[in-house]
Amino acid sequence: MSRPTAVVIGVGAEQGIGAAVSRRFAGAGHHVLVAGRTTAKIEQVVATIVASGGSATAVTTDVTKETDVIRLFDQAMSPGAGFEPADAVVFNAGNNAIIDFTQLTAAQFEDFWRVGCYAGFLVGREAARRLLPLGRGTVIFTGASGSLRGKPGFAHFAAAKAGLRMITQSMAREYGPKGLHIAHVLIDGGVDGDRLRNLLPGYIEKAGGDGLLDVDAIAENYWTLHCQQRSAWTQELDLRPYKEAF
Repeated sequence: MSRPTAVVIGVGAEQGIGAAVSRRFAGAGHHVLVAGRTTAKIEQVVATIVASGGSATAVTTDVTKETDVIRLFDQAMSPGAGFEPADAVVFNAGNNAIIDFTQLTAAQFEDFWRVGCYAGFLVGREAARRLLPLGRGTVIFTGASGSLRGKPGFAHFAAAKAGLRMITQSMAREYGPKGLHIAHVLIDGGVDGDRLRNLLPGYIEKAGGDGLLDVDAIAENYWTLHCQQRSAWTQELDLRPYKEAF
């Protein structure tokens, strides 16, 4: 039997959302195209999947480049013998940093927008172009607290994430009736991953048990979205630790 194919974009460290989603889909029988900018990181994620009996391929991709995104989807829709064209796409690319608004440069603002919003447009457009003729497929975008509100020092981040959210809503309204499930996941809280552990190690201890979002728990929700019956699709899902104020 041939395997279905999933594309996970924005994969970095093994202890991260993209890697966890890749493992979850692979564990359910998908062949996963693991896409990210850093070859060594995505190859490590692939090695872990293969060692566990799964199937995956690393695809070095800069999702801010249209040619890279098109090339990735060419591979996703013709993944080779034994694999079906992609039926699931996850956009998880993003960056974040606290920057005082008066010190924010035009180049920095544009960089955050390119990674957080423009890249999402490129991926969403290509996903729609390729999946619409098939009349099926799931496209999931990772959002954040900044998708809903801007906080001091995060204007650049919130602008990008809010823009991405509007893209997902427009896509869902246009393509849902044509068979594409477009979902947006709000990650509203700290993620217990390598990024936070490296940048703010004290934050992990302060949060306490289950005070941060577990990457595998997040990935389970992404898989659930993909498995939903079309009579009850979720367009937006918010995830946060039970301790998180909102």
